Amino acid sequence: MHDIKWIREEPRGLVDALVRRGTIEAEAQALVDGLIALDERRRSGIGKLEELQARRNAASKEIGAAKKDGQNDRAEALMAEVAALKTDIPALEEDVKAAEAELFEKLAAIPNAPLAEVPFGKDEHDNVEFTRFGEKRAYAFTPKQHFEIGEALGQMDFEAAAKLSGARFVVLKNRLARLERAIGQFFIDTHTTEHGYMEVAPPVLVRDEAMFGTAQLPKFREDQFAAGYKLSNKELYRENDIQARKLAAQELKKLESEVTLFDLVDGDFYEKAVALIPERASFWLIPTAEVPLTNLVAQSILSEEELPLRFTALTPCFRAEAGSAGRDTRGMIRQHQFNKVEMVSITTPEKSLEEQERMLACAQAVLKKLDLHHRVVTLCTGDMGFASARTFDIEVWLPGQDAYREISSVSTCSDFQARRMNARYRPKDAKSPRFVHTLNGSGVAVGRAMVAILENYQNEDGSVTVPDVLVPYMGGLTKIER
Repeated sequence: MHDIKWIREEPRGLVDALVRRGTIEAEAQALVDGLIALDERRRSGIGKLEELQARRNAASKEIGAAKKDGQNDRAEALMAEVAALKTDIPALEEDVKAAEAELFEKLAAIPNAPLAEVPFGKDEHDNVEFTRFGEKRAYAFTPKQHFEIGEALGQMDFEAAAKLSGARFVVLKNRLARLERAIGQFFIDTHTTEHGYMEVAPPVLVRDEAMFGTAQLPKFREDQFAAGYKLSNKELYRENDIQARKLAAQELKKLESEVTLFDLVDGDFYEKAVALIPERASFWLIPTAEVPLTNLVAQSILSEEELPLRFTALTPCFRAEAGSAGRDTRGMIRQHQFNKVEMVSITTPEKSLEEQERMLACAQAVLKKLDLHHRVVTLCTGDMGFASARTFDIEVWLPGQDAYREISSVSTCSDFQARRMNARYRPKDAKSPRFVHTLNGSGVAVGRAMVAILENYQNEDGSVTVPDVLVPYMGGLTKIER
């Protein structure tokens, strides 16, 4: 989320960022002008509100003094003034609240600004490759795709999954089921024992606030899976809820209505976020462990000595893939449910880019141990994710498809997510806290790693050789056969 103060002081900065993201300049300028106008309306309203409230308080005191001095006419005039102010103030409060709501909603829908070094481009064809590892394997036969291999082994069953859950699911059996488990364990063990990440076992069901914090909501609601029944604001913030207990009595009273926005400068981002999602599920299934891991620092002020924080988790992930109709309909490339090892770092702005390079190296390390040929590309401005300021993609070679396919994305989100979560740290010798920088990366997608192993380690007889580093995780098994 962008800082309205930055937009107010450097409006051209956001215009340029939106243009690099693919917005027409005139439209970007109109958007920024609208934001500044809304902010002025809000700030002006707050100023007038403060004046009216101060005058009401002063007039109320003057009434008593006038009566005491026998100035009945003046006392009546003052009482009439106070009565008028009691009418004007609520109307002005509603206007300020409406301006805040509209401003917050518009700010929440604007993507992060790309870093200056991010290449300009429209789509994946404009991404820039900058390194490769290994060589493509040579085969004396025509390599098969992973689903052909898995089905021929009798251990990858899409028909059974379709009976249970529909399209874009798979049932893995026997040694392929163990291989998936082995891959995930190998990844998480490597990141915790060699790369310094703290293993976390987070919930896979999260609330609106967590999804808003990492920018899955409200813009990408259709890409998510909701779980549970719908809740009203009053039900969501019931008296015994931990979030409700944090609110002051006056704020709790406001929650009795369907309006849950507070003053934009309060930093109560969670409560404002709720109003952007009128139909809320009780929980959301996580699209990636980025959501719970990053939100571990939400609404916190850390000390600089605590940073960087590095978390990793192996979890199931769930994506509706609303915009992927007709793409990768066969196989395990694009599933509604899949396992992934996620890495998340929380650091200072000064260390953000360095941390991203480190995270990329960690993701590459596990692929190198598997001896999987891959390349690394910098995503162009038109192919970056909504919350990203810069993203590196690792693309693994799949001989069965004769193509490179993404297996990991490593992104720095600058302070974009931190502002949505109100996650800050206190620098050494500084009075005021600053927003942290958040980073996330796949370390890596387990299903896609299995796809790469099946296709790269396939043999002409239909068997699959187990990579050396996975043999201990497979109980000494060196080859998967029917």
